[in-house]
Amino acid sequence: MAEREYSRYAQKAIKRFYDNRDQIDEQRLSELVTNLYLAEGEKKSKKLWESAGELMERLNVPPSRIEHILTKRDPAILAEVVQDIQKGLIRPAPKPKPGDAPAAEK
Repeated sequence: MAEREYSRYAQKAIKRFYDNRDQIDEQRLSELVTNLYLAEGEKKSKKLWESAGELMERLNVPPSRIEHILTKRDPAILAEVVQDIQKGLIRPAPKPKPGDAPAAEK
């Protein structure tokens, strides 16, 4: 696949997005709690829970806790995770430093 050339402006915007992805994911997860409380219909609810699972993985929530939450499907339990993230009890994975090779290449 050909590598795409981005303008300097676009490169900076992309960099800012990835630099702030943890905060963006945290915000989206808290919005999902509200949406899950208000969700009507199995299909919509299922999609919201899938999104919540993906966000929790990116936010470094322990896999056992993710499994428990997705099994119970209770927005109140998900809200507790959001509170733990906001309190700093669950910390995102450290960001790789520029120049570090991904773990798969080491």
